[in-house]
Amino acid sequence: MRLNPSVTQKNFLSMLGILIVASGPYRVTLRSTGIDLMPTGDALKPGHYDIRPYHRRDTIAVTDEPCITRILSRTITGRDDIFRARVRDRDRKCVITGTVNTKAYRDVWTGFEAAHIFPLSSEEYFVQNGFSRWITNRMGQHDTGINSCQNGFLMQSNIHQSFDSFEFSIDPDDGYKIICFDEDAFRIDGRILDPVCRDPNDNRSAKDELLRWHFRQAVLANMRGAGEPTFEMDFPPGTDMMGEILSGPKAAERMEAELSVRLNGVYIAQKSKS
Repeated sequence: MRLNPSVTQKNFLSMLGILIVASGPYRVTLRSTGIDLMPTGDALKPGHYDIRPYHRRDTIAVTDEPCITRILSRTITGRDDIFRARVRDRDRKCVITGTVNTKAYRDVWTGFEAAHIFPLSSEEYFVQNGFSRWITNRMGQHDTGINSCQNGFLMQSNIHQSFDSFEFSIDPDDGYKIICFDEDAFRIDGRILDPVCRDPNDNRSAKDELLRWHFRQAVLANMRGAGEPTFEMDFPPGTDMMGEILSGPKAAERMEAELSVRLNGVYIAQKSKS
């Protein structure tokens, strides 16, 4: 993990709770001092940490839970129009940086994008694993809920790409703190998710359950071994997008995700009606 100032000992232990599969309690020790971590708000110190079971009979392993392949979740079909409009109407600013879209009254949104918390490319996974149950403003029997504004934020374009790449995430169980897992190029580490998108009395608000899922995925993507590969997302006109994907890391998984964004909505709708 590339350590940023916002990460506390409590945060780190919580992250390890996602990564570690243990048959009993374990201790986490800063190797240079031999001192065990405690779930406090003290800043985590850089260094190497050793994880050991309290009892010899217990076992510890790193989880093999898969991390979903993420691609940039820009809205590209008519199914997304309502999602984009509702996210814009609710937020009217980048909920990560706080930058207000001063042109919103003219319906000009240059530099701002509606971002999905749970990716469009994994809509079937979203349905099969019951995440749609958290969406309370679905439209009709066959609406999966993935394009609900409860699954979205308004972000500045560059921030959106970092979010989709799991370079940062929001911990709803630590005051909606933003935690960066990579270099903090946009100076957002430690900020708090803007309240405009999380009013508990507003049925348009982003769902904590989906934020927890994204945070879990960010931990799996960044902190297990060397981490999951990052992908090139800038494909100018004329680029051999398919060729670049097929020659890059995790080609099969990424191609499936790209195709899912374009086709899976149709597939899910047909399955729901059958």
